[in-house]
Amino acid sequence: MSVPRVYPYFWKLLLLKKLAIRQRGAYSGVRVGAFFGGRRLIPPMKIASLPECLCSLFLAFVLSTRAAVPVSSRGNAVMAVLESMGVDRLWLAGAIVDWRTGEPTGKPIADKGKHTHCSQFAAAAYERLGVYILRPPEHSAVQLANAQFEWLQDEGGCAGWAPLPNGVSAQDSANIGMVVVAVCKNPDPKKPGHIALVRAGQKSEELIAKEGPDVIQAGGTNFVRTSLRRGFANHPESYDAIRFFTHAPDLNQK
Repeated sequence: MSVPRVYPYFWKLLLLKKLAIRQRGAYSGVRVGAFFGGRRLIPPMKIASLPECLCSLFLAFVLSTRAAVPVSSRGNAVMAVLESMGVDRLWLAGAIVDWRTGEPTGKPIADKGKHTHCSQFAAAAYERLGVYILRPPEHSAVQLANAQFEWLQDEGGCAGWAPLPNGVSAQDSANIGMVVVAVCKNPDPKKPGHIALVRAGQKSEELIAKEGPDVIQAGGTNFVRTSLRRGFANHPESYDAIRFFTHAPDLNQK
């Protein structure tokens, strides 16, 4: 059974500014529109009367109380690209890797670091989908996830990224075919953060609240599919500070 979801933070209703105005034509020419997850659900329309305005608001309310978004063909196409990356055998921890391919470079490790590659996998996967996220050579692989967190917040909007409020909206965005990233910054600047890619799927709102949407990731352990909570298990202090960002992919990218 699908679980209704209400998204007050997604609705951008251009409402009447002064319903108390009684002058003739006070409601004429006002445009009302509704958007959900970046998609137009109610196109902007001119409201000629108060009853028409109320009718439109009722329609917006009906659309805002909705079942889980099904996985679209675009959502499946994005997942096919991500799963083709071979993250279960590439970008493995404990070696220096080529950020684009995940193959070990053979370079010797000269420190005691864990050498995990969540941020490099994210950069490589999104490059395949025609989406830019901070990556080498603009930033080294060292502390890249922390830097990506800052970049997404400060500069990501100029590159087409948009923040999402929570895991439910992240799941729905992935289901309609957007790329969605989950990222946290380590509160200790000397330690790495973490980043994972949200998978399309049909989790209920209750399950997402408990364990987050499913993700695909590299890290201390690489996963083709795991829950957000398990994927970020090495960062328990940052779990509640995870942020979600979304971007439209280019599925024609070669």
